[in-house]
Amino acid sequence: MEELLYKIAITLIPNVGPVTTRNLVSYCGGVKAVFEARKRELLKVPGVGPLIADNIVNQDVLGRAEEEWRFIEDNSIQALFYLDDDYPGRLRHYPDSPAMLYYKGQADLNGERIVAIVGTRRPSVHGVHTCEELVEGLKRYGATIISGLAYGIDITAHRKCLSLDIPTVGVLGHGLRRIYPPQHRQVARAMLQSGGLLTEYPSHTLPDREHFPMRNRIIAGLCDALIVVETQKKGGSMISAHMANDYNKDVFAVPGRIKDGTSEGCNHLIKTHKAALIENADDVAYILRWEEPGTPRAIQKQLFVELTEAEKIVVDLLNQYEAIDIDQLTGRLKMANSEMASLLLELEFKGVVRALPGKRYVLA
Repeated sequence: MEELLYKIAITLIPNVGPVTTRNLVSYCGGVKAVFEARKRELLKVPGVGPLIADNIVNQDVLGRAEEEWRFIEDNSIQALFYLDDDYPGRLRHYPDSPAMLYYKGQADLNGERIVAIVGTRRPSVHGVHTCEELVEGLKRYGATIISGLAYGIDITAHRKCLSLDIPTVGVLGHGLRRIYPPQHRQVARAMLQSGGLLTEYPSHTLPDREHFPMRNRIIAGLCDALIVVETQKKGGSMISAHMANDYNKDVFAVPGRIKDGTSEGCNHLIKTHKAALIENADDVAYILRWEEPGTPRAIQKQLFVELTEAEKIVVDLLNQYEAIDIDQLTGRLKMANSEMASLLLELEFKGVVRALPGKRYVLA
């Protein structure tokens, strides 16, 4: 409990974001050590001024952290700190990713295939049908679907997932004591059975407007691919698409008629080469080189390629997974990150391994 209490507390310090949190933990040598440090030591940490240092030394946040701890214990919520093994691997490498995530549900946040579906809050009938068809098609590829539980395309994707028994996760812009909009409470409860609800915000946090652009970076970072179904040229969906591009994720957009306002954003993404044009889920799978689960993997024998013993060990492990991130590789093989990075780079040069977004790797 004590370690978790300090992890929660460090995220409650006013004016301390993800980057400063990581700096504090790194400079002080641990989460608890941050609260044991003296003010003069804290002031040496980049991004920490007198006000933040006083907030840490006074330890006022520990009482609030204990209240938060009781809430997550009473409600079977997982608190995922960025140093924890079960923190989503796809998010771990981004400096602006949340230091803490609160998660309630059953879906695997480190699953092999995660697709985000976003779009306008006021979709056309065609947009709704397209979203449902995309979800139905993605079921064949064993994908988990994430979105923002908002009106329109978001809730359409979630509902269709529930009807098809597809794991679906809603990323929230508020704490887990409430559901916003309240009209989606029933859907949210149903999602907990095979999907889940995820947020970076403590339980009492209200759904304030500024929180939703921030939660979009979680949607963008947590997925392998982001699909925009319908959207105007400005709005949350476009923010998510641009963030996904910044994170080197695959972005897809469904084209629409040039005079339709809800297609303006999708057409713009395609026109400016910020998204690939798709018509159905098979287009996504083709570009990502996905095969349907259960399809035998045709692993090409690498003729005339000589591997070192260490490289053979890495290849053998990669052969057991469709995709795996570098942290999982180093953890399973007990190697230093630098050594693993060097091996993977050499295997890429030899054409044996291919890198995916989020520092994940597959056999070529």
